[in-house]
Amino acid sequence: MNNALTSLEQQMASEGLDALLVTDPKHVYYLTGFASDPHERFLGLLLIRGEEPMLILPALDAEAAQSASSVTKLLTHSDTDNPYNLLKDCFGSSKIGTLGIEKEHFSVARFEHLTAAVPAERFSDIGPLLRSMRSKKTPDEVKRMKHAAELVEEALRRVLTHVKTGVTENDLVAELEYLMKKVGASGPSFDTMVLSGPKTALPHGVPGNRVIQPGDFLMFDIGVYADGYASDITRTFAIESVDDKLVTIYNTVLAANEAGIAASNPGAPFGSVDKAARDVIEEAGFGEYFLHRVGHGLGMDVHEYPSLHGQNDDIIEIGNVFTVEPGIYVPGLAGVRIEDDLIITAEGAETLTSFPKELTILHL
Repeated sequence: MNNALTSLEQQMASEGLDALLVTDPKHVYYLTGFASDPHERFLGLLLIRGEEPMLILPALDAEAAQSASSVTKLLTHSDTDNPYNLLKDCFGSSKIGTLGIEKEHFSVARFEHLTAAVPAERFSDIGPLLRSMRSKKTPDEVKRMKHAAELVEEALRRVLTHVKTGVTENDLVAELEYLMKKVGASGPSFDTMVLSGPKTALPHGVPGNRVIQPGDFLMFDIGVYADGYASDITRTFAIESVDDKLVTIYNTVLAANEAGIAASNPGAPFGSVDKAARDVIEEAGFGEYFLHRVGHGLGMDVHEYPSLHGQNDDIIEIGNVFTVEPGIYVPGLAGVRIEDDLIITAEGAETLTSFPKELTILHL
């Protein structure tokens, strides 16, 4: 049985759970090894204390689940069935005290269907429990994330040869997403971001048909999924030349990135990573232009626990994976962001991303 599933079963008693129902497809994959996109159809992993785990899934996915899932008791439903009747049958006449569910994943409509089928006395949110489990990556998960980082960096390396006269941001987005698949990724882990010139001052800018021009900064914020895990990297380049103020901004962000990585040690609060990077930017006189937290957790989702903002006093633990991505964004001028993915080890932070970070000038 999957180690994560075994751990979850062992924690049910201490959490006061008589049963639990996992419905987020990513968590079903995490716990069983079966990956699917059920669309609007019902998918659920049901654990009842003392009983064999059950996977409730669309009949059209049964063959795939049989070959991939560590849970072997499969209950299937067709498009004309009411899947909640399967849940009702699983519990029978048994009285359920507390049923754990993922509250963030349940719509009101689905919750009403659930309560009609399973008259539990109480419903408890298992989201925090699953979040805690996922926050500490196993060696296998780290291996997958390293692979995802390698693939996105190879795509970035190749797309730089397409930065030529007349090319637009959207041209580079299209080429990148082609290359992501070409190098072996499942696809982008979020909307691919390529911004140029003054648009680099928009932390969440949208690529368009702006032509890349000499004197621009060119920012790539990109990531891929590979084997179910995400990567996320940002690099900023100069086109042909760059003035002294922009060089200062770039070097300040690079120093802040390195300070944040150096502060990423087990036993330290997550907020200290933000502070270390922010202090560098503030001391250089650009504090008002650092507009966001310094990073976020990374794994099966591109944004997951923890949030690395200055008020987060939770403690960094071995196995945590997160980004460090300070930035300076000067409206009407330009912006710089440099982002790396880190795994926390007993010795400190190990970077999963390795693409060069010194200011690189690209020629059209």
